Amino acid sequence: MMYASRTGTRRNLAVMREEGWGLLVSRAGAWRTEGFANYVLDNGAWSDFQAKRPFDGDAFERLIDKLGGRADWVVLPDIVAGGLASLELSLRWSNRCLSACQKALLAVQDGMTENDIAPFVGPSIGVFLGGSTPWKIANMERWGAFCFRHGLHYHVARVNTARRINMAVAAGADSMDGSSVSRYAHTMPLIADALASAEPPVNVDGKRYFGGLGLEVPPPAAW
Repeated sequence: MMYASRTGTRRNLAVMREEGWGLLVSRAGAWRTEGFANYVLDNGAWSDFQAKRPFDGDAFERLIDKLGGRADWVVLPDIVAGGLASLELSLRWSNRCLSACQKALLAVQDGMTENDIAPFVGPSIGVFLGGSTPWKIANMERWGAFCFRHGLHYHVARVNTARRINMAVAAGADSMDGSSVSRYAHTMPLIADALASAEPPVNVDGKRYFGGLGLEVPPPAAW
């Protein structure tokens, strides 16, 4: 499933609807779903990080109370490239977010390991691959293998190029988001072609093979 950052441009919204995309609504932007059946809620931490401002927890609570009931999922508050401090923040918000939304995603950041988050994820809490760009690219496939092994929803953020799409699909991403189509409707054919040609991990006899890391991952155990 592809999600694009919310935009008010009618042409871009029409192109997204035609392709069956969903909308990513950020706490840092306008709180409108534009009539999309599928949308997700972002906590706005990336925008805060870029603007060098603190996280607005009060506004985030208002957002999930307003739109959380029908959202596909919400990203738990996090700290970009914040390691275990980000995990601690996310866990403090997990019950509050799940009280308003059916599913929450925990943003993994630079320095986090699979063992750090394994006790806290499950059917209601999946993985959102955040972090700095170099760390995200270097660890994309490893986190995909972890999510497959544990039966978790796996989302890759900030996917705007054909190369990044190929990487995310190869890593087993269940969903991705980007802002390219939100800004420039004419990029949709390029993105759509990349999605159509991207090759996911190979599944054989219930096992998943990740080519880049040479990982052979058994099917997830039942929760």
